[in-house]
Amino acid sequence: MAIRVDIDNWRWAGVPFYLRTGKRLPTKCSEVVVYFKTPELNLFKESWQDLPQNKLTIRLQPDEGVDIQVLNKVPGLDHKHNLQITKLDLSYSETFNQTHLADAYERLLLETMRGIQALFVRRDEVEEAWKWVDSITEAWAMDNDAPKPYQAGTWGPVASVAMITRDGRSWNEFE
Repeated sequence: MAIRVDIDNWRWAGVPFYLRTGKRLPTKCSEVVVYFKTPELNLFKESWQDLPQNKLTIRLQPDEGVDIQVLNKVPGLDHKHNLQITKLDLSYSETFNQTHLADAYERLLLETMRGIQALFVRRDEVEEAWKWVDSITEAWAMDNDAPKPYQAGTWGPVASVAMITRDGRSWNEFE
């Protein structure tokens, strides 16, 4: 399933959020990817044409971590404005020398046994989340537009790619 979400408030007005989820995808992964807006004023017009946007990736699983990919001017005193991609990567397992980090269920069970509720949501949060999900399923029912089936082992239905492509964007490729 894939959906574009627009948040109706002053802070997020005009910022599209694209959510994609599914079962039996090619790999199990959860991540949040923020693509930074391309600046209006471009000092590097000659060398910027086909380079990717700056992005921040928060990896929730597997290999928890954070990385940021930015375009940097290649150091030097020449007048050429050559840009290259620079990637800063924080992998929790490498940083903390952990060969095994507990997965989400392991942590959840351990926190439950310890009586720590930080990983749990409150009842009102769950109710509000279901209101949002219910509104989506109601919209599907009204439009007679159910979620599209897809082949196991793929990244979802072709319609999910078509949806994001219409907006001139693409899904982040899981590495």
